[in-house]
Amino acid sequence: MTDDDPGTAGDANGTGATGTAVRRDRFSGGPAREFLSSLAADAAIFEADLAVDRAHTVMLAEQGIVDSAVAGDILAALDDVEAAGHDALPDGEDVHEAIETAVIDRVGPDGGRMHTARSRNDEVATCIRYRLREDLLAAAEATIALREALVDVASEHTETVMPGYTHLQPAQPTTVAHYLLSYEGGVARDTERLLDAYDRVDRSPLGAAAFAGTPFDIDRDRTAELLGFDGTVRNSTDAASARDFLAEGATACATLATTLSGLAEDLVLFSNKGFVELSDAYASTSSIMPQKKNPDTLELTRGVAGDAIGEATGTLSLLKGLPRAYNRDLQRAHAGVFEIADDVREATEVAAGAVATADWNEATLADAAGEGFSTATGVADLLAMGGMPFRTAHEIVATAAETVSDGDSPAAAAAKVDEATRNVTGEPLSAHVSREDVESALDPAASVASRDSAGGPAPDAVADELATAEAGIEADAAALADERESLAAAAALLDAEVDSYA
Repeated sequence: MTDDDPGTAGDANGTGATGTAVRRDRFSGGPAREFLSSLAADAAIFEADLAVDRAHTVMLAEQGIVDSAVAGDILAALDDVEAAGHDALPDGEDVHEAIETAVIDRVGPDGGRMHTARSRNDEVATCIRYRLREDLLAAAEATIALREALVDVASEHTETVMPGYTHLQPAQPTTVAHYLLSYEGGVARDTERLLDAYDRVDRSPLGAAAFAGTPFDIDRDRTAELLGFDGTVRNSTDAASARDFLAEGATACATLATTLSGLAEDLVLFSNKGFVELSDAYASTSSIMPQKKNPDTLELTRGVAGDAIGEATGTLSLLKGLPRAYNRDLQRAHAGVFEIADDVREATEVAAGAVATADWNEATLADAAGEGFSTATGVADLLAMGGMPFRTAHEIVATAAETVSDGDSPAAAAAKVDEATRNVTGEPLSAHVSREDVESALDPAASVASRDSAGGPAPDAVADELATAEAGIEADAAALADERESLAAAAALLDAEVDSYA
């Protein structure tokens, strides 16, 4: 996956020597050859390398650097290599060398002209970016599907009251819709991060050669166009050596995985409490305990976050001490990022399916919504709105909380608040608010309905959130479609140019 030489033994002249296209006899053997090889792992960039080879060859012919007939032979050989597949490649240090060797085997020494004016350094950097673009778009597409599932389910539960927690303790009542939209907001930011990362990945390093450019009259913008890149990484040293885009892509995936882990953890806990039942398609049973229904897919979703965080950390650690320009350490920088991007995408799809098919137990949720005197804050707010300093109201409700129990009716709880008010202020509750208003504030559904500030859980506020979320999903889906259309157009252009040499 490296070169460190702007030319190669299979260069424009072709030597006909034995061995691989790059190493030939002197460096082709020895006990470290297998350790150096990345050929197996390079299956992930096999298709990318073929595209890069084709674009580079077309450009060389257009610039008059390689004869058109030779370019046609090389392009035909690349078609044969693609048809045979990665597993049919000859032995090599990496996929780039193996493909070049396969082309030379088919074309003869002129096959080596495909490597004119480039190094494996800029070649592999381009291949990585080419492949990572697809991974980031696939992950972003999965986040959009998850957001759609969250919004769809939320729209069905705008008035389904449920307990809200802080520190895993009952805190305030909310709704299923408000809860799910909290994750839609987080996943929306994950979509933004993935698309932002895509923008920085979408630059072509091809033409940088080893790191110092090339004396050949190449057209870097043309190869960028043929490969669908939105421009080039201009400085040739930066182009060949930079892998910060890998770290950014890995970090975006790790951040998404962390969001998914929180959602998965919640749903695991809610399943335990009977608040929600997962579809059988997203659960399993015990091998020995037939009564069990386990949230296994969500536990695995939660586990993916650890792998993703590890990959992001590992990528940054690998890069942190490297000097310019190319170092062989970089060979190990990308395979894990491709793998974790795929894992996180799959976990996102699983989470979307689990959310879309889960059954929320409305009766159980309603019963639990008022547990732990969760409407206490609403009572304190009511007293404050009646003119009492909030800290005094807080003290009153805290005093009442020592005696209020989950089994108390609203009337009984209001009586205890009245007693606490007298103890703290020396005045009856009626001096500040009516007993009826307190009883209403103690009701979880009424408490939720009162919280109608922007972004709050009241149904009217949630309706605004749903509209905003739907608009955001539509905009991001359109942006994603535009990127895919751009890549498809570039692929069609490259195919047409390649066909013109047949």
